[in-house]
Amino acid sequence: MLEAALANQLKSLLENVTQPIELISSLDDRPKSTELGELLDQIASLSDSVTHSRTGDDPRRPSFAIRRVGTDIEVQFAGIPLGHEFTSLVLALLQVGGHPSKEDAALLAQVRDLEGDFYFETYFSLSCQNCPDVVQALNVMSVLNANVKHIAIDGALFQDEVDDRGVMAVPSVFLNGEPFGSGRMTLEQIVGKLDTGSAQRTAAAIAEKDPFDVLVVGGGPAGATAALYAARKGIRTGVVAERFGGQVLDTMGIENFASVAYTEGPKFAAELENHVRQYDVDIMNVQNAVKLTPAPTEQGLVEIELESGARLLSRSVILSTGARWRSMNVPGETEYRNKGVTYCPHCDGPLFKGKRVAVIGGGNSGVEAAIDLAGIVSHVTLVEFDSALRADDVLQRKLRSLPNVDILLSTLSTEVLGDGSKVTGLSYTDRTTDASHSIELDGVFVQIGLLPNTEFLSGTVDLTARGEIVVDDHARTSVPGVFAAGDCTTAPYKQIIVAAGSGATAALGAFDHLIRTSTPAEEAVTVG
Repeated sequence: MLEAALANQLKSLLENVTQPIELISSLDDRPKSTELGELLDQIASLSDSVTHSRTGDDPRRPSFAIRRVGTDIEVQFAGIPLGHEFTSLVLALLQVGGHPSKEDAALLAQVRDLEGDFYFETYFSLSCQNCPDVVQALNVMSVLNANVKHIAIDGALFQDEVDDRGVMAVPSVFLNGEPFGSGRMTLEQIVGKLDTGSAQRTAAAIAEKDPFDVLVVGGGPAGATAALYAARKGIRTGVVAERFGGQVLDTMGIENFASVAYTEGPKFAAELENHVRQYDVDIMNVQNAVKLTPAPTEQGLVEIELESGARLLSRSVILSTGARWRSMNVPGETEYRNKGVTYCPHCDGPLFKGKRVAVIGGGNSGVEAAIDLAGIVSHVTLVEFDSALRADDVLQRKLRSLPNVDILLSTLSTEVLGDGSKVTGLSYTDRTTDASHSIELDGVFVQIGLLPNTEFLSGTVDLTARGEIVVDDHARTSVPGVFAAGDCTTAPYKQIIVAAGSGATAALGAFDHLIRTSTPAEEAVTVG
């Protein structure tokens, strides 16, 4: 199963197991069960601390539990956790085997203190780059707290179950049989949903913080780079972010970042955060900014209000709030989001195996999505508003060569149709004839570009008609002391490397602003 090099790496890692573990598989006579059995046998052969028995009685087959011998501490998988989930498997082996998690100690203590009974089921796909974060977070919880149980389920292997429960996006998490959440979630976010008092405690702690010299709003490549450059100047630097890494976390492959031949979004985001944490930067995760108040002249402090109600003060602010997938804004889109309407073909494509889907958008993202989906689903209809596709020629040629793809040009999507629980079709208008049509579908993949996350800035800083923050060549906005960088700005190219460069520019611009003002943050007057 595992290639020699990977098996040797795993063998080395299993030396960190301090308490014996057993792999207990539930198998049948199908090929996937044979494959899983061989994998578990191989893993057991790599360490004297690991054994494998085929004595499981779980009705989901193939599946297995990783259990600490003599205890009820265990992690469960239904399926074969390779691909993006191989790291989840390795971490589960280590953590059940007694190797400690590297998560924040205070957060782990929160997990241990949770009261109640929590049975989590997570549906994932092996091609989903966001799923491992959720799987690993819930696995950690099940190891630390006996009240928490978790099984990670490969939706592609349990299609009937996925259909019965209406799972049409991954990761999808159920708690005690009821929907709990969909999409990427960190351990901090999951614990926050369970420990209802944590948000208030965090807000109170944030509100007590002294003013910053530079406060970065957003933790994507632009924000992370800005924080690095600011911290290296020896000034008091903070970052508030909904999720560190930003949209990069939703990026499958990265092949055009200079000096990095290939990486994947979540790995790149983790390395960004690790790099920033090497400096004296106060990172405040799972925090959304909702208001910016420019600095009164006599105090020189900009105020950022957070969704929690906490307020932060800083002598300068760098806005790097990034962008999100643009919506079609048609009836039915919101109602059927994660019920057939999705924005990530890599994550959710396997759930539509053998079904009919549409891709909205004829740029590179849309055409690439259609090409990928064509190898999974029965039929793809690509819908483009313009009279021609905008993707690169090489992608267009590949798309047109596929036998199970139709292309609709000059087409306006008008409504996502559904039966109340899932997508059943799409209505559209032919812009050349004004004729209305509809097609039967099981899924709609929206790939029509980005929308800047700047709504909270309306009326405060100058924005374009598209909502982008207007900046000059020093990353200055229309508000003194407020800078901006990355995809939320008028920068013409929405690329990771461009965002990172603009983050550096913003930090240097902010530092230049600070050295021309006289009051350091620690001496600034706190605004009541």
